[in-house]
Parts: sequence; structure tokens; C-alpha cells
Amino acid sequence: MAGVKVFPSGNVPGFVPDEFLPPGQDESHIRNMQNTRPSGYWRRLKKREISMLVKNGNVCGNWNNFLVSGFFDPGLLVNNVFSGMVRLGKTENVCLNHHEMNLPAGITNSRIDSCDIGDNTAIHNAGYISHYIIGNNCILFNIDEMNTTCHAKFGNGILKDGEKEDVRVYMDLMNEAGGRGVMPFDGMLTSDAYIWARYRGDSVLQERLKSITNGMFDSRMGWYGTVGDRSVIKSCRIIKDVKFGESSYIKGANKLKNLTINSSDDSITQVGEGVELVNGIIGYGCHVFYGCKAVRFVMCDNSNLKYGARLIHSILGENSTVSCCEILNNLIFPSHEQHHNNSFLIASLVMGQSNIAAGATLGSNHNSRSNDGEIIAGRGFWPGLCVTLKHSSKFASFTLIEKGNYHSELNIPLPFSLVSGGDSSASLQVIPAYWWMYNMYALARNSWKFRTRDHRLRKTQNIEYDYLAPDTIEEIFDAMLLLEKWTARAYLKKEKELIDRPIENLIEDGEFLIVTGRKLLLSETDQTRDLVITGENMERSGRKALILKAYNAYKAYYQMVLYYSIKNIMIYLSENEGLELEDIPGKLDMDLPGDWLNIGGQVMSRPGLEKIIDSIKDSGLNSWESIHKAYDMEWCDYSFRKQAHAWSSLARLLGTREIRGKMWLSLIDRAVEIQEYIRDSVIESRLKDYENDFRKATYDSLEEMHAVTGTLEKNGFIEEVRRETEIFRELADKIKRR
Repeated sequence: MAGVKVFPSGNVPGFVPDEFLPPGQDESHIRNMQNTRPSGYWRRLKKREISMLVKNGNVCGNWNNFLVSGFFDPGLLVNNVFSGMVRLGKTENVCLNHHEMNLPAGITNSRIDSCDIGDNTAIHNAGYISHYIIGNNCILFNIDEMNTTCHAKFGNGILKDGEKEDVRVYMDLMNEAGGRGVMPFDGMLTSDAYIWARYRGDSVLQERLKSITNGMFDSRMGWYGTVGDRSVIKSCRIIKDVKFGESSYIKGANKLKNLTINSSDDSITQVGEGVELVNGIIGYGCHVFYGCKAVRFVMCDNSNLKYGARLIHSILGENSTVSCCEILNNLIFPSHEQHHNNSFLIASLVMGQSNIAAGATLGSNHNSRSNDGEIIAGRGFWPGLCVTLKHSSKFASFTLIEKGNYHSELNIPLPFSLVSGGDSSASLQVIPAYWWMYNMYALARNSWKFRTRDHRLRKTQNIEYDYLAPDTIEEIFDAMLLLEKWTARAYLKKEKELIDRPIENLIEDGEFLIVTGRKLLLSETDQTRDLVITGENMERSGRKALILKAYNAYKAYYQMVLYYSIKNIMIYLSENEGLELEDIPGKLDMDLPGDWLNIGGQVMSRPGLEKIIDSIKDSGLNSWESIHKAYDMEWCDYSFRKQAHAWSSLARLLGTREIRGKMWLSLIDRAVEIQEYIRDSVIESRLKDYENDFRKATYDSLEEMHAVTGTLEKNGFIEEVRRETEIFRELADKIKRR
């Protein structure tokens, strides 16, 4: 079939096929609904104005279809071709300025077909603009092609009347085989995508989510593309079916197709040079620059794509920055960093506050017969330089992975751990609680930096930044239980000649293992030093998974839970001045779930999430707006539930709810000591960089080094930790005096 069709002049097919026009309506009926100009705003041209327009080189097939406002200067339109119905707002002899570029209002050297153009807009050298509603004070300069089709969806995964299902746009998240596909929509949050992609076994929920998404949009053909007020679009090649928010700044893009680009005066979105974006939603305050490619994607608010990065079949969460890399089939929660050209992430769920190092290849299918593997990584995921991971693997929160090729699938259930032993190592080695023991600066700074970098003005996605929260505390409890069992088994195997019962029976006695392991790990002396402790089901291989420094790690986990518990109990007391420590059990003792989930960055109890899901399924929640409000309601209660969880965690840690008098004071003193440990460890971690002779080697003097790196005393984060420690101590003293 020929690609170009020829029609007699004046007999070109209309914008909307006749069979999709409602009775008595023409192809502009939706356009008139979209445009907010009052009735009678436009008028027809006067003969004098037509003569001046023709004299200035303007051509129009029918000047009766060229409508203007009361303020119209025909001298500002030069060398243009107009077709269809064109409606032009106020045109005055004014100049528009943007970033040192000055252009007069008006239209020159352009071809305009069936457009509404706002007040004092500058359109110059536009090869073809068709079926757009353009706002006030916009600049459109040097554009090759910009048009909207009658079936435009603007990046949303919907169908228009008469379209078949096979043209619907899906994003295949977490799994490149397509089994977790979701329909993108304007306003989609990572929490929405998580529920939709994760709960695939619930067919009722899946159908409801599809129905809710379809119900958000009008299926009629004939919607025009829009350009929001004060937007600038310059030096672009192909723009098709794109909706631009106000104050959008688009420069030098190669191709923009089927997109919604959200932007506002205070959260401006910018798209820059060489970019090619197809089938996507871009949030407020986003930046996409320098040759990036994105196809079937969602970029949430305040996220960035730079330096040739590729984002395909993926959602990039809020406050994330991706540069120079390739990301395929992923659901990425807020505050993700991936900056290196030679890093690769495929078919994964990465739960935020993450950092992917150079050379990391995460998600190879070479150990599988099909492309249906996945990686699930808790928040704080940090694979180091040149790490290679295989599908399918799973990692607890704040897992740090040392350089190496990990040839087999991994399941690391120990949070805050360091994993090593790639390549040809004889064993997998794991140090639980590594961050807390050896890199407190990075751990504490992680929460601080992501919180301070959250510049969103529209905080639609609720985000938990604290590394100690109900989700990670529950992971710690699970890890402590595993350490107890694994330590007890190692002890029994070593001391089997001293045991007067069959060791095989004891190894399978879960309660005995827990009690024995806990006693060993809480002893005053490190009785585990010479034990060879091995983890179970941590790697799909024949080699051992060695648990290193179990005694120290267990104590570190204990500290983390104690600190989290007392800190949040103190916050509760500070918010309720009339209460005392003795009131805590009565106020915070409640039946709480033991399962907390990271839902798109928001930490939520499983019953809370199940309540939302049930309400979606029984039509109690009928729109994404109402679902988002349900998230917000959970968030409103989260602070108190977190404090109640802190109390239950403390009672669970100590094995008693009978905490009285001096015991409370002792616990608060221990929490203050831990806060001081955090402060001192942060300083000590950073101090190593200043005392490292090799780091000093590139500087001729200490003064030069300090001029380049700054001094330890003026490190902003260290100053913040010191302030936090003083505030913590003062609050502790105040509560103890009650």
C-alpha cells in the first residue's frame, strides 16, 4: 500500500472520521470543549485586515475560517499558510523573552492547520503545526512538525472508539516476558504500579484496576494536543500527540510522540537536546537531556534522565537521577541513583534509596531457558563496581554487594549486610549489619541526603526516608531469628560430643535452636568466634554461604531495634506533653501486624494495604484519585502506628511488657549512648578519608586538600548529626525528668 495518498484540493478527509462523530456535531466539538475562551471571544476578519494579511504574504484557503480576538494586529503575521479553522487570541506589538532569546509576538514563516492560539504567542519558522490548542505567551520557534491525531492518547494506556486491544500501550514492569504489564496513566504513582504489577494472582483486582484506568479518560476521538501558558518549544524536529503543561521548556528534541509532559510555573519540566521520547508520562519538575531515549515509561515528579540514558518499559520514581545507562522492564521506587554508562538494570523491582555503581549488570537470563526472571531489592540496595547478578534474586533492605560475578541466584534475607564472594571464590560471605558497624557515615547520610533532595512541591507519593522504620525493623527481627538458628546449629555440630541427646533431633528443634542461639549471641563473651556459621538457602549453588561476625552483627541488630524503639517512644512523649514513661504501655499497646511493606516508597502495614485492595475490588474506591486519598489516610495514621510499633518492638526485643521505673531510665540512657555511637561512627567513618596517606598524596599541602575537599569540622552532614545528637540528649533529659 502506498504511503502517500492523493485527494482533490478541498476534499481532504476530516480530523475525526464521520462514523465517530456524534449526531449533529462536527470535528471541533471536543476542541470547543477543551478551549476555555468565553462565547463571543472570537470574530471574523475585516476586509482591511484580510488585505493586509495577503499583502504580508499570508495564504488561507478560506479566510472565513480564520477567527481573531478584539485585539488583532495583522502586521504581526508574515509569510504563513493557514488551513482549517484557525482561531487567534490577542496579538499586540510586544516581545517575549526567555533565557536571553527575544522574539516578537506574532506568527511568521509557518504553516498552521486547525489550531487555537492564545494571547501574545510567538510562532516563528514552524514547518507544520496541526490540531493544537496553544496557550498564552508561548514561544514556538524552529519546529519541523507538530501535530495531533484524532486518536491521540497522550501517553495513557487507553483505547479510543473503534480501536482494537492490540494497539493499547502497556509497560511490562519487573519482568520482560510481559506477565506484569500495567497501563500507564497521567498521575500514576509508584505505589499504584506496585499494587498492579505485584498482585497478579488476584484477577478481580486486575480487572478493577484496568476498569478504573479506562474510566479516567474520554474514549471519543478528536481531542487536541495542548501547550500550556508560557511554554517554550524551540529547535525540535517531530512532535506528535503530546500534551505540554504550562511553562514547559522543550529545546532541541529529535522526537516526542504520545506523551503527557506535566509542568507548572513552580515545577518546570525541561526536555533537551537530541532526546527521543515515545509513549510516556513525564511528571512535574523533571529534566530529560542530552540524547536520552525513553519508550513506554513513566517518570515521576522531580526525576531526571540525562547523558544518553535509556529508559524502556520502566517507571522511574520521584527524586531519582539516571544517566548514561540502560534500564529495561523495571519498577523503581523513589530516590534511585544510577549514573554510569556501563551499568545495566533489567527486570527488577528496586525499592528506592538505591545506587547502582559503574559496570553493574543486574539481571542476566543466561542461567535460564526463558526471559521470565526477576530481581527484588529492598530499599537502600547498593551493588558495587562491576557486580553481575542473575535472575531470579532477592535482597533485604540496605544490601551492599562487593565487586564480582555472582554466577548463581541469590536470596539475602539479612538487612544492612555486605555480600562478597563473586567470581571463583570458594564460598559466599555475608556480614550482617555491616553498614551499622563499619560505614555509619554512608548509612546515616543516605536518609539525610534523600530527604534534603526532595524538592517536590506536589508530594503525591508519600515516602519513608528513615533507614530504621517498621519495614526494616521487621527484617531485622527475621534476621536475628535466622542468626539464632544458624549459630545454634553451628555450635551443636562443633560440640556434638558434649551433647547427651541426638544432634540430628536438636538441629531440627526450632525452639531449642532459637533459645540456644540467642544465649550464645547475647553472652558477654564471643563464644561464636571459632564457629563456622553457614546460612541456608542463600545461594543456588553447592558452595557454602558463610555468615561472618555473627556475634557483632547480632549485637548491632539489637542496638538498631532498641534505638528505633526508644527514639520513636520519645517522639510520642514529646508530642503528648501530659504523658509519662509509665503511660506508654497503656497508650501504645495494641494489636499490630508483624508484616510491613514498602509500597512505592510509602511504608504500610499489610492489613492497611489489604483494606485498600479489598475496597478497590468491591468498588468502594472507584478512581485513582480515591485510591491516592486512601494512601494518604494510611500515611496520616502512620506516625502513630510507627510509634506503637516501636513499643511492641521494644517489648519483643526485651521479652517483656513489664517495663517500670528505673528500667525505662536505663533504656533511655542506652538510646542516648547509641545516638552518640552514631555520631562518633559517622565522624570516624569520614575521618578515615582525611587520615588516608594515599588520599593526601595528590595534594602538595594540607591547605590545598582542605580547599578542595573541605574540612571535617565544616562538613554539613556531620554538623547535622552533631545537632541531632544534642537534640536527642536534651529530649531524653526532659523525658527522664517527668
